Parts: sequence; C-alpha cells; structure tokens
Amino acid sequence: MPRPIRVLIAKPGLDGHDRGAKVVAASLRDAGMEVIYTGLHQTPEMIASAAIQEDVDVVGLSILSGAHMTLFPRVRELLNQAGREDMLITGGGIIPREDVEELKRQGIGELFGPGTPTTDLIEYIKTWFAERQQQEA
Repeated sequence: MPRPIRVLIAKPGLDGHDRGAKVVAASLRDAGMEVIYTGLHQTPEMIASAAIQEDVDVVGLSILSGAHMTLFPRVRELLNQAGREDMLITGGGIIPREDVEELKRQGIGELFGPGTPTTDLIEYIKTWFAERQQQEA
C-alpha cells in the first residue's frame, strides 16, 4: 500500500478568516491524506519550519489578505534554502489572474480561487504526487 500524501495547511499573515482552510483540510483528510493544520497568523518562517519538521509533500497556503505576492515566494525561498525544492506549494484565496501567472513563474503550483470544488484540489495534489513518485522510481 502506498504511503499517504502529507499536506501542511497554513494561514499566513494577519488574515483571520480560516473557514476555507478548515474545509480544505477536512476534504484532504477525507481523501486519505495526512493533514497538519497550523492555524492562524503564521509567518513564512513558521510555515517552512513546520513543513520541514513534519516532512510534508505539499504546503497549502490560504491567503485572503492580499499579501500573496510576498507570502508565497517567501515560503518557497525558505524551503529552497533548506534543500526542500521537492515540496509542492499550492493554495488559494483572492488572487488576481496576473498574479497567479507570476507566482507560477516563481515556482508556485496551481492556485485555487473561492468556490473551487475541493475535488479539483484533491485531484491536482494526487496527480502531482503520482508524477513525483514516478520520477523518483
């Protein structure tokens, strides 16, 4: 039996709205993934540290504060500095399309907006993980 996908869900910055992050965490858990939810008001340093300590495959950031162009790249930078370029960073929130494209150029995975079915995120993570497992084999 293959090992479960490990996902860290985090709410960086000052945004205090975490209902969406909790729904996503529960949906990923229901899909058979191991999920760690770090809670509100996490710094990029706290998120990267937790991701490394928990040895996750995926970091999911929920950002509604408008600080996505700072927070996503900072988490990616910290993970890269720690030699963990292999971790997928994905997430969602209120993110303009042009910013999504720029974040992808900076090494961030797919980003999901409000109202996206959680099945889309689940399928994306499972597909990414399967492709990574094949590359490592």
